[in-house]
Amino acid sequence: MSKGMLIVLSGPSGVGKGTVRQELTRRNKGQFIYSVSMTTRQMRPGEENGVDYFFSSEDDFKQAIKDDQMLEYNQYVGNYYGTPRKYVEQTLNRGQDVFLEIDVGGAMQVKEKMPDGVFIFLTPPDLQSLRGRITGRGTDSPATIDRRMDRAVNEINLMKEYDYAVVNDVVSLAADRIEAIIESEHLKVERVIQDYLKVLGVKNDYKTNY
Repeated sequence: MSKGMLIVLSGPSGVGKGTVRQELTRRNKGQFIYSVSMTTRQMRPGEENGVDYFFSSEDDFKQAIKDDQMLEYNQYVGNYYGTPRKYVEQTLNRGQDVFLEIDVGGAMQVKEKMPDGVFIFLTPPDLQSLRGRITGRGTDSPATIDRRMDRAVNEINLMKEYDYAVVNDVVSLAADRIEAIIESEHLKVERVIQDYLKVLGVKNDYKTNY
């Protein structure tokens, strides 16, 4: 059985990662597993533990880091965010695709550990629209918004480390573009050749990381 494909979606805070991911999940029920991140930040109105995030105490999160149970983690605006490692690896080994929605720092950590993943950078049409989205949340102070914007500029400069860049101008269009990327990646020879060779009964020493 072929290993599942890891799909990593990240981008600046406020770019709409969660909204785009929800649209992809709605369209593609069962086609990939969304790996819920863990965080120490407070739950926002409308969020659900185990669905949007696993909400954790800071002490428990730090213990998970110490025990090497996190695939990636980062501290952002005073809170920890991270991805439980064991669940992702087990799901991929079962042949199921895993979809991660994480920040840029976390994506770079994952890339070091799992470079065969598909890394997609979600970018805003421009910085003005990004500020408008962050401000529209109504959850951050002006000082926090300024910090988020400064960080966003630095994160956009890391776009070169990704495989693809997708503009989130309209959510449905951004989801269309990501679906096209995923479909194309599944057809790469490196990902499918071993299965075809087995079906054909051909012995081959073709080397692949997938």
